Amino acid sequence: MKPPYDITPIILKLISSISEKIGALNAVNLDKQSPQLRKQNRIKTIHSSLQIEGNTLTEEQITALIENKRVIGPEKDVLEVLNAIKVYEKLDQYKPTSSKSFLDAHSALMKNLIPDFGKYRQQGVGIVKGTKVTHVAPPHKNVPHLMNDLFDYLKDKDELTLIKSCVFHYEMEFIHPFLDGNGRMGRLWQTLILMNEYPVFEFLPFETLISQTQKEYYKSLAISDNTGKSTHFIEYMLGVINTSLENLLNYNNRTIRDIDRLDYFSMLGVREFTRKDYMNVFKEISSATASRDLKKGVELKIFKIEGNQNKTKYILL
Repeated sequence: MKPPYDITPIILKLISSISEKIGALNAVNLDKQSPQLRKQNRIKTIHSSLQIEGNTLTEEQITALIENKRVIGPEKDVLEVLNAIKVYEKLDQYKPTSSKSFLDAHSALMKNLIPDFGKYRQQGVGIVKGTKVTHVAPPHKNVPHLMNDLFDYLKDKDELTLIKSCVFHYEMEFIHPFLDGNGRMGRLWQTLILMNEYPVFEFLPFETLISQTQKEYYKSLAISDNTGKSTHFIEYMLGVINTSLENLLNYNNRTIRDIDRLDYFSMLGVREFTRKDYMNVFKEISSATASRDLKKGVELKIFKIEGNQNKTKYILL
């Protein structure tokens, strides 16, 4: 059964805007980020997603943990970050439509943080804000088949991936399949669903905007609960995605340095190439700029040079 939602003018406008921005990123070969920017965005993603759950570690501390450095902080917070680093490092190994992958990811994300990591809850749960119960999740006996229905919905090829990712996020939060870790799993799995079609989402830290707009995030969940449809949450999440893509485009529209181009080109894995090949990737640069880039690449031992004049070629090291 298809989860209920309405297609509104806001949703249509946002889908159109998001599609244009993804196209713009692809057109300038920036759908994949340089290793430096990818690392920065991964840190922002982990920091923001865990900050929403009350984690106190800073981006600098998370960077240190990624670099295998010792960090002083609450043991639980450090473990949450270490677990998240492991999960995001192997994100491409999870299958978005697989309940086994979903449980494996929860196991890795929540290992040693709760007793039943990697297992659906075996008791009823409710969400309390202050003294008020704001949400009562479905009975625990219903969780396995409700989640299986949701994974079946993800296989529907007639549904747009952008919509499916938002619907899954909301419906999973509503089902509340785990005793803890539901929020971070919802955000993680939306990223996985999106990156399966659009690689840029692997390193797009839209969790940062969710962290900055937490009131709107929880309000959109509550409104969708009250209406019995995920429409409002879809509008909210598409807005977050649209703004995140806009921020990424603005970042990339700044002056791109030679090292950024060299980082990106080396990531393509071309073993042997000429200056012309390099310029075919970066069509906006002059031949003089390309020569300076390549000279710097040789100096940095990114590649070596062979031949001379019109027979010059470069070998990736």
